[in-house]
Amino acid sequence: MGDRKGYLLKALDLIEDGIGPIHKKSSVYETEPWGLKEQEKFLNMAISVKSARSAEEIMYYLKNIESSIGSLKVKKWGPRNIDIDILYCDGLIIKTENMTIPHPHIYERNFVLIPLMEIAGDFIDPVKQMTIDELYDNCKDINEVFIFEE
Repeated sequence: MGDRKGYLLKALDLIEDGIGPIHKKSSVYETEPWGLKEQEKFLNMAISVKSARSAEEIMYYLKNIESSIGSLKVKKWGPRNIDIDILYCDGLIIKTENMTIPHPHIYERNFVLIPLMEIAGDFIDPVKQMTIDELYDNCKDINEVFIFEE
């Protein structure tokens, strides 16, 4: 919602300030909404960050970034200002009450896989033991993903 591109840029700045330098950054993509179709299209991108922080610390910090930008999720998959997820953390598999890494929905969403392919297509998913490129080739999602043109 709102200044979609501006919120992404602000989040990138806050991530670099508090988590670590951005190593790689995908293009910005505009995508159909997932789950709840009757809303504006979303902007999505993937980044790779080098950080000395633990996954738990990073998740805590990301939730603070979402709050500072004003992310209010009124309903599941509904409109919001920003939503930041940890897709992978090195090759770790983490499952706690507050997080699951790799993100459990990577395998079924083009809007995640396409930006991720751009920056890490040959990364091997620790659960499926397939590259991101291979995960995309096997994805059944039919939603279209376009490079965002302002």
